[in-house]
Amino acid sequence: MQPGLHNAITDVPGVLVGQVERVDAPYLTGTTVIHVPLTAVAGVDVRGGAPGTRETDLLSPVNSNGGVNAIVLTGGSAFGLDTAGGVMRWLEERGEGVRVGQGEYDVVPIVPTAVIFDLARGGDFKARPEPSWGADAIAAATSGPVALGNHGAGAGARARSLKGGVGSASVRLDDGTTVGALVIVNAAGSTVDADGNLYGARLGLGDEFGHLRTPVEPPPPAAPGRNLIPGPSMNTVIAVVATDVPLDKAATQRMAMVAHDGLARAIDPIHTLVDGDSIFALSTRVAEDDRQRLSVTDPLALGQLETAYAAGARTLSRAIVHAMLNAESVETPGGTIPSYRDAYPSAFAEA
Repeated sequence: MQPGLHNAITDVPGVLVGQVERVDAPYLTGTTVIHVPLTAVAGVDVRGGAPGTRETDLLSPVNSNGGVNAIVLTGGSAFGLDTAGGVMRWLEERGEGVRVGQGEYDVVPIVPTAVIFDLARGGDFKARPEPSWGADAIAAATSGPVALGNHGAGAGARARSLKGGVGSASVRLDDGTTVGALVIVNAAGSTVDADGNLYGARLGLGDEFGHLRTPVEPPPPAAPGRNLIPGPSMNTVIAVVATDVPLDKAATQRMAMVAHDGLARAIDPIHTLVDGDSIFALSTRVAEDDRQRLSVTDPLALGQLETAYAAGARTLSRAIVHAMLNAESVETPGGTIPSYRDAYPSAFAEA
């Protein structure tokens, strides 16, 4: 198996990504939108102890919603949920959403959303995403390469003592289908082991991370001293896994559940009480008949389902590594948040 063309979630047919961010003081935050113009079956699994989400109950297999138009991942904590309104208005103006009337624009767009805690990372508690950021992000969405690191919702992200960010990866399966992942790494836990190696790097495809070496530098100081807001560190890892394998709602939710294994392989500890770890899953393929979608109750589908699920978890782990490798150090009023590259330069030394 090999990565897709861009090694990003946009390698999955039907998935577009757009991002906006502000990194000029006192801002350090942003918004990422995953747009599925033809809609997608969606599921979600929330395991963190402090989630900030919107429209997640609608995705339950026991509820009637048939698909989503977009997923929003954003900074700003609960305030950032307002960005979904901007995305909804943009979609409404184009007639994308659940049709509820006879008029061309009589639609209700379905836009589930999850947030990370990055308040005051740039210095001002009120310097956070506005509703217009959601509209700007979806307007910029393309099927091309995804900007990684300090972009979109990853602008203010932090992974314990290191700068976090947005990461993405993909894999082309042997049957021709594709699985992709996009993640915002903003974890209370660490992405590196005691020796400074990135936990998820061992799951790289081929020589994807073959250039990395065990670093000789000691780990940087713990991050809590850099908090501008008193109390325990508040974080969250949020992500989307997507595939063009035709899944029904229950099978899509199961994909989100299994994808949490990808977090656990690349971040330790994970799912803490100060994280709001949430993963969405998307199935973009439009089946001619919904009965053609794979179900977890069909014994004949189990092999294909398990292959897609395992790929989703591994791809998410790889996306976390790409987030850390592409993140750049930032200066904040609370001090420098160093990138992995700056904290462990010897990890990139030639053998």
